Amino acid sequence: MATLGVAPVLGAALVIAAFAATVTSVRAIGVCYGVNGNNLPSRSDVVKLYKSNGIGNMRIYFADQQALDALRGSGIGLVLDVGNNKVGDLAASPSNAASWVRDNVQAYYPDVSIMYIAVGNELTGTADILSAMRNVHDALVSAGLAGSIRVSTAVSMDTVEKSSPPSDGVFKDASVMSPIVQFLASNGAPLLVNVYPYFAYKGDKGIDLNYALFQPSSTTVRDPNGLTYNNLFDAMVDAVHAALDKAGGGNVNVVVSESGWPSADGRGASVDNARTYNQNLIDHAGKGTPRKPGPMEVYVFAMFNENLKRGDPTEKKFGLFNPDKSPVYPINFK
Repeated sequence: MATLGVAPVLGAALVIAAFAATVTSVRAIGVCYGVNGNNLPSRSDVVKLYKSNGIGNMRIYFADQQALDALRGSGIGLVLDVGNNKVGDLAASPSNAASWVRDNVQAYYPDVSIMYIAVGNELTGTADILSAMRNVHDALVSAGLAGSIRVSTAVSMDTVEKSSPPSDGVFKDASVMSPIVQFLASNGAPLLVNVYPYFAYKGDKGIDLNYALFQPSSTTVRDPNGLTYNNLFDAMVDAVHAALDKAGGGNVNVVVSESGWPSADGRGASVDNARTYNQNLIDHAGKGTPRKPGPMEVYVFAMFNENLKRGDPTEKKFGLFNPDKSPVYPINFK
């Protein structure tokens, strides 16, 4: 391995710092676009729906070439998942990662504004994650795109062992998460985190509904570090920040890659509660959290009610829009 001089190292650090400052300097709101339905609009109509509603960013869960084609020239920022079924292939060899980057990134960028590549969605228990992340990153370096597109992975709140008070946050499996955090820190990449106060509320009858909905509540969490929490979302996100600090990733930003509330078929799931949570989430993204004040990047889950989603019936009712493109409830993204 060649030894880099001080000037190139400093230059690389400045590029990373500039990129980080750019992506965190303004509020960024996106919506996750899933396609687990047999009655959904065409990809081109979906892109038009994003633009007509002022939705600036999108997340897709695999390299959907129809969606990528529809996004050309749209200006919509994209989180591109590799697809959980592809992680093993990308980890297996650098050539597999290079082929994937050639076919799904180089073939579209910069016509499609790809910002992040998510290697795995809630797969941090899989040994292949870090190897796949490294191989994809190296492929981007070879393609000259590593300065523009960051490689990360999306984790659930289950990766955090403690979350209350938030400053006690620590990753459950440090042997898995610490190397991932170090990779992110060294490459100026954020950690993508799926944050759902709804599931915390659903599973714990001691949580006040208003505290989960960003509404005025009798619940207030006072952290030993002097910070005060008036909503569950902030407490959850800051528990991740605390865990990152403990893993040596104090400079790693958090992008909320999923958050939402269902409109039916579960405890606390109603149209009114879904509208309240998601509108408050969008509005709150400009403020940040007590530990990390300032604009945040947040992706609401999800664009549509998807009738083929598996699991609990509630899973089918997270959509902001019906398959006919009518809103499930009014919401303002601007």
